[in-house]
Amino acid sequence: MLFLFTKSFTKTFEISNFAENLKTTIQPESMSDIKSYEKELAFQSDRRKATTEFIKIISDLWYDKAIEVVLFKNQIIDKNVSDIINLHEYAGEFVQKPISIFDSVEILRAINDINLPPAKLDIGKLTYEYHSDDNTHLNVKAFVIEKLKDAQSSKEIKPKDVVLYGFGRIGRLVARELMAKTGRGSQLRLRAVVVRGEATQEILEKRAALLKTDSVHGQFKGTVDVDAENKALVINGTTVRFINAAKPEDIDYTKYGIYNALIIDNTGAFRDKTALSRHLEAKGANRVLLTAPGKEVPNIVHGVNHNKFDPDKTKIYSAASCTTNAITPILKVIEDSLGIKKGHLETIHAYTNDQNLVDNMHSKYRRGRAAALNMVITETGAGAAVAKALPSLKGKLTSNAIRVPVPNGSLAILNLEVKNKTSKESINTILKKYALEGDLVEQIQYSLSNELVSSDIVGASAPSIYDSKATLVSADGKSIVLYIWYDNEYGYSHQVIRLAKYIAKVRRYTYY
Repeated sequence: MLFLFTKSFTKTFEISNFAENLKTTIQPESMSDIKSYEKELAFQSDRRKATTEFIKIISDLWYDKAIEVVLFKNQIIDKNVSDIINLHEYAGEFVQKPISIFDSVEILRAINDINLPPAKLDIGKLTYEYHSDDNTHLNVKAFVIEKLKDAQSSKEIKPKDVVLYGFGRIGRLVARELMAKTGRGSQLRLRAVVVRGEATQEILEKRAALLKTDSVHGQFKGTVDVDAENKALVINGTTVRFINAAKPEDIDYTKYGIYNALIIDNTGAFRDKTALSRHLEAKGANRVLLTAPGKEVPNIVHGVNHNKFDPDKTKIYSAASCTTNAITPILKVIEDSLGIKKGHLETIHAYTNDQNLVDNMHSKYRRGRAAALNMVITETGAGAAVAKALPSLKGKLTSNAIRVPVPNGSLAILNLEVKNKTSKESINTILKKYALEGDLVEQIQYSLSNELVSSDIVGASAPSIYDSKATLVSADGKSIVLYIWYDNEYGYSHQVIRLAKYIAKVRRYTYY
């Protein structure tokens, strides 16, 4: 017993003695470093706890009040703590002023406390403005009420049924986004998908697998189940019917409880007004949106020329092409700010499904060569298509395309001669302003990265990602080269949905 006590006492003495020796060996500078490190740990813990509250309020606003919150256009629903922190870091760098998660949470609490109709709000912009020199409000709630006062006068929204005609690359991405953002169902409601062939158990399982897993865009963050009895997929608990039809005019959508539906045609089989009008002969359909360039119908780049057409009067729309959606917002900014004399567009485009996997016969010579092994020169109509949205550029642009061995993520190079002398700094200042405020904030994303490559922009919801570090300007300031990245699948799909909301008249009050 004495031995045990002595052993224990000796051990305690040794530890105590070690601690005393440690104190004498640690220099004051080292103690300062330890305290600084402890403060960093405490701050990180508080920041992550605040971010957890941030995520909860975001979810409550969305699912309880149909209020969607974004952070400088970046989607934050279903994002994790690290994603939110990183987005705040990007936001601070973008506006060159700290954007604190603690301030964001405080503003979100105020938004949650007031009675707002369905809306889409940019918490980054609100946080930035709260700390601006122009803010004279004494507290957060008074600031939020003042900034969002116009929301109360917004019109009531009537939900719109949506039918996807086709279920290819764009169709599935649009379906993913619609179902992920259904919320309370106050805007667009995906009710059915039209395909060729019977919706058997096996076929439905294959379509479910393609929806759930994607080699480029990863796993769908939701649930997809097969309901073979009703020929449907149950996506996030909501039934989406699969209708077999060879002719669009033969379908009776009302049999499925679908009325006054917006038909989003992503097959590419119907391209002109006559062919697309066949959709309107179907019972239960009243608007059509084509996810490709169309003939004899309005070709729309949302954010640029959508307001020129009244959804009450125009029944058929085209969302133009992914490349047209990428370059038109940037060209509008340059035309409005500097004036464009002439220019050339070269798009370095990811390969698509209309190319051959290995060398084989094709209606176009070069597209018959193996897509994943070759750079393939081909044509693009984007240069001419821009003039449909921006008539002042008619006849001023030439264009061409090179398909390259990447599955997604493209780059448009704009080589322009401008009317007014400029500089790289001036161009960057102009485009940053348009990316921060105005009618093109959803369309233009301003990149600050020195190392941006094509895989980095996969999953970007903006159709135009301006590479601020790559811009070139001639010595006389009259010739400029701009590099515009775009996710030719995901970014374009978001433009389709933005236009769909306009056509369906379900655009909520927005604050950007």
